[in-house]
Amino acid sequence: MSEFNKAKMFEKMGISADVYEYGEMICNSLKERFERIDQVAEYNQLKVINAMQKAQVQEACLMGTTGYGYNDLGRDTLEKVYADIFHTEDALVRPQITCGTHALALALMSNLRPGDELLSPVGKPYDTLEEVIGIRPSKGSLAEYGISYKQVDLLEDGGFDYDGIEKALNSKTKLVTIQRSKGYQTRPTLSVERIGELISFIKERRPDVLVMVDNCYGEFVETIEPTDVGADMVVGSLIKNPGGGLAPIGGYIAGKKECVENAAYRLTSPGLGKEVGASLGILPQFYQGLFLAPIVVASALKGAIFAANLYERLGYSCLPNATEDRFDIIQAITFGTEDGLVGFCEGIQSGSPVDSFVTPEPWPMPGYDSNVIMAAGNFVSGSSIELSADGPLKPPYAVYFQGGLTFPHAKYGILKTVQALKDKGVIDTVNLKNK
Repeated sequence: MSEFNKAKMFEKMGISADVYEYGEMICNSLKERFERIDQVAEYNQLKVINAMQKAQVQEACLMGTTGYGYNDLGRDTLEKVYADIFHTEDALVRPQITCGTHALALALMSNLRPGDELLSPVGKPYDTLEEVIGIRPSKGSLAEYGISYKQVDLLEDGGFDYDGIEKALNSKTKLVTIQRSKGYQTRPTLSVERIGELISFIKERRPDVLVMVDNCYGEFVETIEPTDVGADMVVGSLIKNPGGGLAPIGGYIAGKKECVENAAYRLTSPGLGKEVGASLGILPQFYQGLFLAPIVVASALKGAIFAANLYERLGYSCLPNATEDRFDIIQAITFGTEDGLVGFCEGIQSGSPVDSFVTPEPWPMPGYDSNVIMAAGNFVSGSSIELSADGPLKPPYAVYFQGGLTFPHAKYGILKTVQALKDKGVIDTVNLKNK
């Protein structure tokens, strides 16, 4: 049997010796930090197993339904599992929810009425929500239904503008939306603790106001979730963290029973709600993906930390930086040039298991105000818990890297980005090992 030689395998896979040695140096410096991530993952893994056991998940839960989907045991039990994990009264977990934006739109449109006002106390929402709200005009937006919107930006240091928030709260304010992750912004991701402080401030002044947290990219990063600190609803996508890379579609809303019930009536029809919605044989992926999610999220976190440490030493601005605590799986790296952004995405694509031979091209993606480049050679189209990277082609030319079902793949993909940028002449890597 030939001798095990990892360096030779990396060389065979297109990674030069200097890039490989640089990556090994970074990895060796992160062992203690990775051990802490594994501890959180173990806790969250037990939390998921406990919820499944309490809900008495059984083999029959893995069978699908068709047609109306009446009495779908697996679907209804899965929603009990989600409600238990998030410590909420109820949950809606459906393949009929097509993506994270759809889940958020569903939660907003079902719990707001004409004349109500929506408030974001954490600045501009993610790009695709602008048309949902009506910040950018679009058919069927909240604005078209007479729902107004206010926004309070974060302070320059990333803190909450409590004075501005207090002034913005008024008799029309019905729902406050808090985006946990940064989206296409260079602001810090919010920890669950900070979200709890903001919710407490709002509830002290307006206890009747609903608070919804966009939980995308944040599930299982910490040992608690926003509903543990007062959020009335958390909303997310199953092709991000909680789907564990196996869910091929879907979204969830977990929270107060009335909020979830409103969303169910909006998703299906008044009078029908949660009673209909066939699972169509998709439940094994939903259950097994959720089961794997804590470990998959840990792998993605390790990849993000590896990338930050690697690129910060090369002189690039990273958010979070190399040493900061993590509250989501996204790593932003600012290149300042289009070549840097495009080259990074080309590297991720070439390191993918699917479509590795494809070159990603910027395009006017629906819901965005500029061309966007996306690299995602994934098993599930658009799955951002898998190794992926994207960014809008506009200053400051930041790339948003996320995912990695396994750390070895995340590590390889990130090294491919360094290799791609080195080959393009964007990065000077003459003495990488001395960095």
